Amino acid sequence: MKPRSLVFALIATVASAVAAEKRDVNYDETKVNMAPLPDPLVLNNGKRVTDAKTWTKQRRPEVLDLFQEHVYGRMHAKPRGMKFEETAIDHVALDGLATRKEIVVYFTGKKDGPKMTILLYVPNAAKKPVPAFLGLNFMGNHTVNSDPAITLATAWMRDNKEAGVVNNRSSEKLRGFQASRWQIEKVIKRGYATATIYYGDIEPDHAEGWKKGLRAALSKDGANTQWKPDNWGAIGAWAWGLSRALDYLETDKDINAKQVAVHGHSRLGKTSLWAGATDERFAIVISNDSGEGGAALARRHFGETTAIITKAFPHWFCPRYTTYASNAPALPVDQHELIALMAPRPVYIASATDDTWADPHGEFLSGKNAEPVYALFKKAGLGIADQPPADKPVGDFIAYHLRTGKHDITDFDWEQYLNFADRHFGKARK
Repeated sequence: MKPRSLVFALIATVASAVAAEKRDVNYDETKVNMAPLPDPLVLNNGKRVTDAKTWTKQRRPEVLDLFQEHVYGRMHAKPRGMKFEETAIDHVALDGLATRKEIVVYFTGKKDGPKMTILLYVPNAAKKPVPAFLGLNFMGNHTVNSDPAITLATAWMRDNKEAGVVNNRSSEKLRGFQASRWQIEKVIKRGYATATIYYGDIEPDHAEGWKKGLRAALSKDGANTQWKPDNWGAIGAWAWGLSRALDYLETDKDINAKQVAVHGHSRLGKTSLWAGATDERFAIVISNDSGEGGAALARRHFGETTAIITKAFPHWFCPRYTTYASNAPALPVDQHELIALMAPRPVYIASATDDTWADPHGEFLSGKNAEPVYALFKKAGLGIADQPPADKPVGDFIAYHLRTGKHDITDFDWEQYLNFADRHFGKARK
């Protein structure tokens, strides 16, 4: 089976969950009928925010709390006793280009407790400490590069014999399978470290996955937990895992932990945005084709909607979010305010021309409507009134591009993210 066919086979179960819904999806801009957006610069008491201090001290905590209560849920606190164990290191990985490290994070300090494995490549030629990109992957650390020494992922995966996934475990067939999405050598040659974790290490991505994932492990009632309306969903758990990875990077002398860009694609793009919103240590936040529940405005009835996503993937969000399935305008927040939570840090939003399901125009509008918050900090936003043509990146502290093509991460996307990091992290890196 060809690589593309393997991808389609692996996501077939997920795709079937939304196939029936797609028959009624709107792709006509004249039928969007978008409700007015909430104003990010109006406090809960009705007063207007006119300066950066008021945003930082008062309004930002209010907006963050609203997202926690109504969309993603409230995260667990950082656990005491968390431990890091470097289980493998190779100073001449990728033909000497990088040092490869594998680090197991024991969330509660117990080896038989919840854990995840970080795969980290550090450029050998660059002066240390170096900035880094950090993101979750969909199919196991061994799929991001063909490096034969990357430990095979053993956490839960959907069974697919043709793809080498049997008894919910991966195989050598998938080694390097998604390398094109990670561009490891390209990133290393630009002077950046790159780190990733298989998102299934943190929590399996299905409705009952939490019972064998992080959320149950950290709950006093375990798999018998009865979730409250504002308890965290899978996106919250995955974002929490990214913060724990950053905890490790802060201890690694090779990494400049003040220059870490968190990135993600699709549902993991939603995750990177939530990670950037909840953890201000992330210096740059990147969303690639994140769509509904990510960068796309919920109030736009275009492509995937709140009704569709909460029916297909309710486990991604807090239980309360499903109550807005048929009434997105009742949400007290919208996704432009999620983008605004990154201010004044640089944030990059990317779309694709053929990914209408993710509502590219709605993703652009989120960035556009976050500009007033960035203006409080005297930071330039997109610098353009209308969505730009394909393959023409725009923006400064808020950046955006619409790439020609499908729902994916390509060399073009990575080139823009690296240029963005070069610009905001200082001198261009060789």
